[in-house]
Amino acid sequence: MSRFRPEIESLEPYVPGEQPAAGNNVIKLNTNENSFPPSPRVRDALRVIDTDQLRRYPQPFADDFRAAASEVLGVDKTWILPGNGSDDLLTQLFRAVTGPKRGVTYPAPTYVLYQTLANIQGCAVTEVPYDDTYALPASQLADVGAALTIIANPNSPSGTAASPSELGMLASRVKGILAVDEAYVEFSTGSALDLVREHDHVIVLRTLSKSHGLAGLRLGFAIAQPSLLAGLAKVKDSYNVDAIAAHLGTVAIRDVDYTREVTERIVTARSQLTSTLEDLDFYVWPSQANFILVRPSRCSAEDLYKALKSRNLFVRYFDEPRLANTLRITVGTDEENHTLTETLKELHR
Repeated sequence: MSRFRPEIESLEPYVPGEQPAAGNNVIKLNTNENSFPPSPRVRDALRVIDTDQLRRYPQPFADDFRAAASEVLGVDKTWILPGNGSDDLLTQLFRAVTGPKRGVTYPAPTYVLYQTLANIQGCAVTEVPYDDTYALPASQLADVGAALTIIANPNSPSGTAASPSELGMLASRVKGILAVDEAYVEFSTGSALDLVREHDHVIVLRTLSKSHGLAGLRLGFAIAQPSLLAGLAKVKDSYNVDAIAAHLGTVAIRDVDYTREVTERIVTARSQLTSTLEDLDFYVWPSQANFILVRPSRCSAEDLYKALKSRNLFVRYFDEPRLANTLRITVGTDEENHTLTETLKELHR
């Protein structure tokens, strides 16, 4: 007899992108980490951390970070709920909103963690397929009538983004909660933040993993009207943001100029990488993230993925039908991108 709930017994766990062993000399373009270091102010703050913080519990709601995020975004701090990365906020959202009689819908292919979290809750999942352009199927999503509708915008793995007006139309029709996962928003041209002010059932999720170069820190936050955040707060862990993460995140989010400089460099490199790969006869979807989704024309994506890996170049391959002949490639530094494209000139024949 199983010791676990049926949903857990049959669960296919989420599998993150491969992490090479420490010390391996690889070019890692498979998990959308920022190719540049975090703000120098974060490094300086880390050097003078007061270790007395480590013996005390942290602020339950990371109040200092909430205040900093409030200043940067121009929303009241009571509209912000920090978490242990945006994945933690997603877990809270699914835990608080979905269940056996309260379903979720989202367009697919998208961030596969949504499926895992839904299965943990035992809730019904309605995946609305994207077409090959990844245009948002807003009407079909609204027609589902789910307790939770979630949109990754920009989407992963495609990097494409719906416009604020498209999301606004969806928000006006959805009766349950609309969550907009903006993990990559700093690399894009639009945001759903205004929808939070206009609708009490819209929640936006952000992370410092991508644009701020702090994936190893694990800090994200949700933005919504307080009545909505109150439901998530009921199911969060007591101290889900540690003191060091909250302190360094406070420093990082306030360094707006550095974040803008880095994201602009990545956007420029994204454009250059896209152009080079198109010249090599790859199809590249128009991306507003720090990665691109590409389709090779002269060999299989799986073979190309394996060949790159054998040369210590890690990109992401998804073994599922809709993505079987695509690769997701994080935008690296100029040197990393050059090495990648020179290798692809040899392999993509």
